[in-house]
Amino acid sequence: MHGCGVDGCALCAASATFPLVIPFEPHPWLKNPHLMTLAGRYWPRSLERLPAPVERYFEVAPGIPLLAHCHWQAGDSVASGQQPVASEEHAQSPALVIVHGLEGSSESRYVLGTAEKAWVAGFHVLRMNQRNCGGTEALSPTLYNSGLSEDYRAVLRELAERDGLREIFLAGFSMGGNLVLKAAGEIGRDPEPPAAFAGVAAVCPALDLAACADAIHESRNALYERYFVRNLVRRYRYKVELFPQHFALNGVERVRSIREFDNVITAPYCGYGTAANYYDRASAMHVLDSIAVSALVITAQDDTMVPYRSVRRPELLANPHITFIDPEHGGHCAFISRRGGRGRADGDERFWAECRIVEFFTQHSKLMDERRGVRK
Repeated sequence: MHGCGVDGCALCAASATFPLVIPFEPHPWLKNPHLMTLAGRYWPRSLERLPAPVERYFEVAPGIPLLAHCHWQAGDSVASGQQPVASEEHAQSPALVIVHGLEGSSESRYVLGTAEKAWVAGFHVLRMNQRNCGGTEALSPTLYNSGLSEDYRAVLRELAERDGLREIFLAGFSMGGNLVLKAAGEIGRDPEPPAAFAGVAAVCPALDLAACADAIHESRNALYERYFVRNLVRRYRYKVELFPQHFALNGVERVRSIREFDNVITAPYCGYGTAANYYDRASAMHVLDSIAVSALVITAQDDTMVPYRSVRRPELLANPHITFIDPEHGGHCAFISRRGGRGRADGDERFWAECRIVEFFTQHSKLMDERRGVRK
């Protein structure tokens, strides 16, 4: 947690609104950032209390649906496995929309872990799949990219207008963190922002896409880049098979880095032209000063894929709405704690960042306050 001791520091003021009950203490075997990162990916979460999801498609643009796996709070329609109808009862629970990172899905472990903790805390939970992710490649002839913040603004609008939900939070990891912060900044510039949008959280957000592309291309991150490039190329080749009238291989088989993939595929097909232009236009760093809802940003100083300096930006630190937490250790989207907690009512403290997201939103939820009889 930031603490500079300077009178009037906006960041210290924001941090004071979210005192950490449990500071991050890394697992003693995982102080190496690469081991921490890999452990975060493969360490199973306790999901016994998370009910089976209901599938729902959000049309975020004409002919472009996103698949969400939804966990609604109690109700007859939910119990029967159906989408609940808009009702006063349905609107009494806050909702959390979770967005995964690059080449992830609604089944990513950090998404599932956060979903379980949030649902137990009393939130409706929607685990989103970005375009083409989670087995949805055939749904539309489009590609996903880090600039599609409007997709999640559309999800938010539908939940507010069609479902009548009164309080909606967004959370994202890595690339998803960039998307939800970008959406929050854009909403902050909207002269009529949706009243239901209540807060945002991001873990290891890729706020400066160029810096992240450069970092992941470093030799120490070769394992990660090979993994991402292999999956990106495989997914794109499948898109060419599905929509040959829209896509061509364009030499994608020769791509060896994320920047090359974005220069050859993402940027041209998504309307950015070049990777450099894509990275600049799609980075949330340009709208951080416009975020006007309660926001939590967690990053690790030892994250090898998202450089610490690219997150700890002056415009982020100066925004009084943003609480910034930056433990020395944590790896990339991992934050495996030395503390266990399996079976605890408030979730498994082993996964520290996931718990802090739910804790932060619970503290900033007016609906939760109403349930507890708290007046602020």
